[in-house]
Amino acid sequence: MPRVAPFVLISVLAVSACSKPADKAAAPADTTATPAAEPAQPPPPAGPQAIVTVIYKWPKSPAAFEKYYPTHLKLVGDRQSEIGFTKAELTKFTASTDGKKPQFYRQAELYFPDTAAARKGMATAGFKKVADDLPKFATGGLVAMLAVETGDKSETACPALVTVIYHAPKDPAAFETYYPTHLKIVGDGKSEIGFDRADLTKFVSNLDGSGPAEYRQAELCFPSMEALKKGTATPAFKKVGGDFKNFATGGLTGMIGEQK
Repeated sequence: MPRVAPFVLISVLAVSACSKPADKAAAPADTTATPAAEPAQPPPPAGPQAIVTVIYKWPKSPAAFEKYYPTHLKLVGDRQSEIGFTKAELTKFTASTDGKKPQFYRQAELYFPDTAAARKGMATAGFKKVADDLPKFATGGLVAMLAVETGDKSETACPALVTVIYHAPKDPAAFETYYPTHLKIVGDGKSEIGFDRADLTKFVSNLDGSGPAEYRQAELCFPSMEALKKGTATPAFKKVGGDFKNFATGGLTGMIGEQK
């Protein structure tokens, strides 16, 4: 918020002098200044971005899902201002990182400025209408969670991505102690792997307020699927994968996806 510059208002009252001795002298100028306005205080810093994350399990009919999905997305978009999310990212998983069928089908992420904004948005009638629409196409079920961003905010495009969903570790404290070491391995290999952006999130709860179904998520964004395939074949990426055993004691789900 811009700061308000102090100001001084000076009012001068002058009376024309007269040559007659009996006239009163001109009133002196009023040089009393009004107190300077207090500078406006900037708002307290917002917390990390919050993300409402919906992970769709495989529907009974993927074709029926895809046919209805644009209708659902229009419903979401029409209520964006009411719900208050700043952007939406939609991912369709194409394979697991070992080349098999991915465990999950799709993911939708709604970004909010912070958790307070996310909770306010989830309490709106618009969000409830969106949630009530899910059974019409998400016939395989879903996992819906609230997450906070633990990495750097980035607006770089993410057309192709590797997603790692960490299940709850046996010792969360040990996970968090080691995690920076793992992230350094990832960062050191960035130029060789070729990713543009790394999104790191930690799930704080399911949307119903219960404990989160998953623990953390990491997404590596690539400029294209071709770049992703090249990057995941590098020694640097294999080194990242070989490090999971050192901290991901609850296991994980690794998938490849495209944003669409």
